[in-house]
Amino acid sequence: MKALEITKANFEEEVLKADKPVLIDFWASWCGPCKMLSPVIEELAEELEDVKVGKVNVDEQSELGQKYNIMSIPTLLVFKDGKVSATSVGVKSKAEIIELFK
Repeated sequence: MKALEITKANFEEEVLKADKPVLIDFWASWCGPCKMLSPVIEELAEELEDVKVGKVNVDEQSELGQKYNIMSIPTLLVFKDGKVSATSVGVKSKAEIIELFK
């Protein structure tokens, strides 16, 4: 499955009410490290069947960025049962990202 585009409109349904863990990538189109991380996020979206993967463009969805105190990007948040269970800032390897779910 492709990473979902997460917006203020679908955030509650796709993330907070999800029945499985959700990985959210907070990114922006002008961010070099975000571009480096993007293929890894897409691979995870394809490979992880028990995890939902989404992306939040902080330029278009500034309210979500503010709500979760996103100060630098890329920032990854893992949500479990509607709450943030793990946070990662900066470019990480696929293995490091998978560790966030443990």
